[in-house]
Amino acid sequence: MGQKANPIGNRLGIIRGWESNWYGNKKDFAGKLIEDNKIRNYLNARISKGGIARIVIERTLNKLIVTIHTSKPGIIIGKGGNEVDSIKEELKKLTGKEDVQINILEIR
Repeated sequence: MGQKANPIGNRLGIIRGWESNWYGNKKDFAGKLIEDNKIRNYLNARISKGGIARIVIERTLNKLIVTIHTSKPGIIIGKGGNEVDSIKEELKKLTGKEDVQINILEIR
């Protein structure tokens, strides 16, 4: 009695997907995990008023894809896409990858 299960763990694979989609061997795993945490902390601090619901990070060998689920995409995109471009440049500096892609999905 009193066995509690984490609700996110129950939903994984059924209703919801993973927050990070990449593979890392034992040597690289810790570094990538810390880098994911830095990306999430940076985005939550930079776009605190953007209504961020979820940040999904996908990696390939040379590419980083960050998908931001938000209720206010206009705040994140900015005028003419200037805000997204500056975020993309900061993520390039933070991760050291040249090919960074940011997808913004509106939730309702």
